[in-house]
Amino acid sequence: MTQFRPCIDLHQGKVKQIVGGSLNDKGATENFISEYNAEHYARMYRDHGLVGGHVIALGKGNQEEALSALRAYPNGLQFGGGVKDNNAASYLEAGASHVIVTSYLFENGEFSWDRLDKIKRETGTDRLVLDLSCRRTKDGWYIATDRWQTVTSTQVNHENLIELANHCDEFLIHAADVEGLQAGIDEDLVKLLGQGCPVAVTYAGGARSLADLKRVHELSDGNVDLTIGSALDIFGGQGITLDECILWNRSQKSA
Repeated sequence: MTQFRPCIDLHQGKVKQIVGGSLNDKGATENFISEYNAEHYARMYRDHGLVGGHVIALGKGNQEEALSALRAYPNGLQFGGGVKDNNAASYLEAGASHVIVTSYLFENGEFSWDRLDKIKRETGTDRLVLDLSCRRTKDGWYIATDRWQTVTSTQVNHENLIELANHCDEFLIHAADVEGLQAGIDEDLVKLLGQGCPVAVTYAGGARSLADLKRVHELSDGNVDLTIGSALDIFGGQGITLDECILWNRSQKSA
């Protein structure tokens, strides 16, 4: 059953919501900057029993905020952002339930099975999430790394999802082209992700209302979870409230 999964996005040491495709070395287009810190959101998610969420460090200057969130909700949040084989274990020890990895798995735009093996030795498959965030091209979706600016040669398709699922516990997939725009989800991508993927999948990008939770559930036959950011009231949005998401999760669990 499709569940809402919470998020904490950190940029320049602040909890923010940004337009994903705008992120670069100079900054990003910002939808929201919170007056609250990451620990505040982690405690909120913990108190409401929300599971499977993630804290993502977008660039440098976010380490202390990220660690404070992990301490506030031990084993309740996944961590992503600059995760490599030589630091993955430290985030798990700091309280992350899983680590999320993307860019490290690529060398010169090519997927590295050697690097995947190295990080698996540190985390095991049961605590590893592969971030397959992607951009859409005329030939389909391709994984995008380096803050979604570099489109790799690895396609997000059924064959690759099946193969990579053997090496991780979950997938996290941002649709970078619609991330932060609140203009609706990428329905075709959600449908693809819902077609028999053997591990849990969380989709993020473009969600703007409770109707999108329902739509993801329909398109994926309940096999894909949804992260909602900029549209959520706790991030300054007006499309959907956290309370509505909590009620949705409860209704799905009891269905």
